[in-house]
Amino acid sequence: MRAILFALMALAITAADVKAGEAQTSVMGTGSAFAAPIYIKWAEQQRSTTGLAINYQPSGSSVGQLQVLKGLTDFGASDVPMDDGKLKEGDILQFPTVVGGYAVVVNIPGVSSGKLRLTAPVLADIFMGGIRSWNDQRIAKLNPGLTLPQLAISLLYHAGGSGGTYAISRYLSKNSEAWRDKMGIGMTLNWPVGAGVKGSNGAASTVPMTSGGIGYAELSYVIANNLATVQLQNRAGRFVHPNGDSFAAAAESGDWSVPNYAVDLTDMPGEQAWPIVTATFALVPRAPSKRATSAATLEFFRWAFAHGDATARTMQFVPLPSKVKVDVLKTFRN
Repeated sequence: MRAILFALMALAITAADVKAGEAQTSVMGTGSAFAAPIYIKWAEQQRSTTGLAINYQPSGSSVGQLQVLKGLTDFGASDVPMDDGKLKEGDILQFPTVVGGYAVVVNIPGVSSGKLRLTAPVLADIFMGGIRSWNDQRIAKLNPGLTLPQLAISLLYHAGGSGGTYAISRYLSKNSEAWRDKMGIGMTLNWPVGAGVKGSNGAASTVPMTSGGIGYAELSYVIANNLATVQLQNRAGRFVHPNGDSFAAAAESGDWSVPNYAVDLTDMPGEQAWPIVTATFALVPRAPSKRATSAATLEFFRWAFAHGDATARTMQFVPLPSKVKVDVLKTFRN
């Protein structure tokens, strides 16, 4: 796993000529860092049977959207659904590929992973700079019996357009009026405190080196780097841990019937549901000039839907519900 994540710093899979129909194509994708670990692993696994090579560069959801709109990549990847108008403008097919979640990670001396509990309003206050020390009474009240140091909090947020920032801001906006009014929802935010890092990979490498640090990262990065996570209070009022089961509990409650599959999986009902869950989306051009590479891209995801579920689960991702897969595959033929 660690080797997979280190590979994100460069092109993870060397592009090679592959067959799509009769044309030799090299399939290039870019975007979501969240999706990179599973896309890279799927690409490695399917190549021996399909002969298809995928060159995927994790660059962030906003870059994935922008480059596919400009025709600079064969497919984009984003954890944020693209606006319907932009999908029409670019003649782009959007569909979900897998579900996962973001964990809140901390580096607090003397506090073990999974021991600290936070609510959305308290987390919002931390992220906005209203709570500046780990022994603040609002945190202590949620954690009786836990010894919290008098240590400054150091926020490490995702710099640039990030699907993680979008997901966590969506969750906080549903639960904190102050956050909703001052920060809102977006892939980029005007953070009043903290320092920017490069996505989940940056958070995973920087939080462990920052005493008092707090950030957020996709779970496979968290596991690979043995980061300390927190419990969050969900919509049902229960404190839950980030894992495949709590992500699946959230996915079960999603409304997958929305146009272009732009499902919102944050703050879902259910006693076991983790509150910061998202689908990640592939963005595939329909333009005739992209016909060969788009066909190859769809073949890659067709293979993943049929053969990639076990791998997704081992990496703490949640496969799409079977009915959603069937519906998505129908769009491949349109």
